[in-house]
Amino acid sequence: MAVYKLNIDEFDEIDYQLIAIHTSLEDYRLAFFINQHFPVLLAKNEKDIPITAKSGSTTLSRFSFEDEYTCSTWDLIQNQSEIVSQTSTNDSDLFGRANVKVASKAFLLPEFKKVDYLLKLQNMDDSAEDICDKLQQIDQITMSYTLDTNRIKSINNLIF
Repeated sequence: MAVYKLNIDEFDEIDYQLIAIHTSLEDYRLAFFINQHFPVLLAKNEKDIPITAKSGSTTLSRFSFEDEYTCSTWDLIQNQSEIVSQTSTNDSDLFGRANVKVASKAFLLPEFKKVDYLLKLQNMDDSAEDICDKLQQIDQITMSYTLDTNRIKSINNLIF
């Protein structure tokens, strides 16, 4: 009996670039400034990215732009979101039966917890370093740099 083996290494190939962005801006303001400095029109995507953590689930915002002429795609993705869960305690002390709200954070890429936003670029002609240099011209961005996709352990979170 013949044994057939499927080779799916071609699906593991990464065909995008990632840029990490550190800023205190809200997502819509950052998308606005990127739209001003680049020939793109980032718009809020209808489908947010769902993330599940131990303390609950949340969604991460996503702004997208698809250039039909060059077939390139820009995705501005929020890397962290806060989950607020409410727990009740039944202690017999002064504050018995108190409802306590506990806040925790969920991350798209947990190994980069200090990164606020990710810019995922697909089929780009420009290099990621050139885009990082232009991002640094935005005053509200503290720092931006390219990420080595081989170092990312949770690479499956970037498939959406």
